[in-house]
Amino acid sequence: MSPRRNYPKGRKLKHDDREIGTTGEAIEEHDEGIYRVRKITGSSSTKPYRCPGCDQMIPMATPHTVAWIEHDVESRRHWHNACWSKRAHRTPRTERTRNAPRY
Repeated sequence: MSPRRNYPKGRKLKHDDREIGTTGEAIEEHDEGIYRVRKITGSSSTKPYRCPGCDQMIPMATPHTVAWIEHDVESRRHWHNACWSKRAHRTPRTERTRNAPRY
């Protein structure tokens, strides 16, 4: 009997992505550095966040992505899944003033 797969047959990770253990985290290499990326399910999302990609709210109980530069937990941000996958091609629509809070 072969070991159980936790992903569909034929699914391949991109060459720059590596899955890490059972936490659901992956490592992704980008221009800004190496990111740790974690997919969050709707049931584990207990409060709203502001997406840095579109500057819109991610409501509670919404699946989304949490990403941060490896070894820099302060860079941790919550993104809409679509915004994270398209982040290299778009910038925030709203420019914040100096005193505006960052979420």
